[in-house]
Amino acid sequence: MTMSVARIEAFLFRAEVGEPVKTSFGSIPRRSVLLLRVEDADGAHGWGEIWCNFPPYSADNKMRLLETVICPAAIAGTYLDPSDAWHTLTARTHRWAIQGAEPGPFAACIGGLDLALWDLAARRAGQSLRALLAGTAARDAVPAYASGLNPDTAAETVARCRDEGFRAFKVKVGFGTETDTRVVSSIARDLRPGERLMADATQGWDLAEARRAVPRLGAFGLGWIEEPVAADRPAAEWAELAMLSPVPLAGGENVMGYEAFATLIANGHLGVIQPDMLKWGGVTGAVAVGRRAVQMGRSYCPHWLGSGLGLLAAAQVLAAVGGPGLLEHDVMENPLREVLAQPFPRVQQGLFPLPGGPGLGVEPDLKAAADWLVTRAEYRASRG
Repeated sequence: MTMSVARIEAFLFRAEVGEPVKTSFGSIPRRSVLLLRVEDADGAHGWGEIWCNFPPYSADNKMRLLETVICPAAIAGTYLDPSDAWHTLTARTHRWAIQGAEPGPFAACIGGLDLALWDLAARRAGQSLRALLAGTAARDAVPAYASGLNPDTAAETVARCRDEGFRAFKVKVGFGTETDTRVVSSIARDLRPGERLMADATQGWDLAEARRAVPRLGAFGLGWIEEPVAADRPAAEWAELAMLSPVPLAGGENVMGYEAFATLIANGHLGVIQPDMLKWGGVTGAVAVGRRAVQMGRSYCPHWLGSGLGLLAAAQVLAAVGGPGLLEHDVMENPLREVLAQPFPRVQQGLFPLPGGPGLGVEPDLKAAADWLVTRAEYRASRG
């Protein structure tokens, strides 16, 4: 049975927040979410989300890409399945992405569309997405960690998240030796039995700084150190840091392409592989990368910083792929997180429970989110 796209709706939401997300490269002062609702000719639907958290208004550009090239291309085709759609659209738009010097935005739009088609396919099959991907081998809950902790409010956030059921936490570093050491040491000192702490430099150091920071922070027993240097630095630099670090290194959210991920995994410098499926690859790419990572003895820990819809997608894929990986669960202020994924699961004793319903198992509450809606657009297949 083939599948086609008859109708696509795009919804752009934006919410201001009191505490911006702070990283070594800058801050994210507002939360933007770009959702897709895709229907086939029979009226079955699926939901997707497009990565757009940085720069602050990157979602607006992606709305235009959807309008002018992505949606017309998607609606024009007939596909064997969601994976075929991803490969077909990636190939069809390849030259456009080069011509426009925008391979990232194109990949993010196609990744969000891929998710919507997988959600649609699972709903039509009457199965959860994880069951469609892995059958009875899929888990019904995945371990999760509280992510996005700002250094100046980290202690308070850890206490809040511990009360909310989290048993693992990740704090931002890359703000200078004194600040990084103080924050990491204070949290590590107060961890309770069975709790874990990770640190994310968000590409914040050059090699000289990373040589000093990785051994120093790793000595506090971290679960991993994430993106100590820029993602595109030579493999030799990652190899050196991996040998200097007493804990695993992590990365992958800023990597694109099967070949790049295959090389990353094969090199062995990273113990934790973190693709962002809605930045590149969709469900199609994430499952392939995740399975290869687990086969090669790495941890697959999907990256995500957006609404609850994308969070559920990451959780469903992690539940299908398996392995020792954790789900990244942003815990900083975001009014759009829960309202766009109802009913929203709650972490319990460190585990994120997955809904049993078909597809992603959640639906956005568009009425409740109406005050944050900036733009809505609709694209349909031509009749006749």
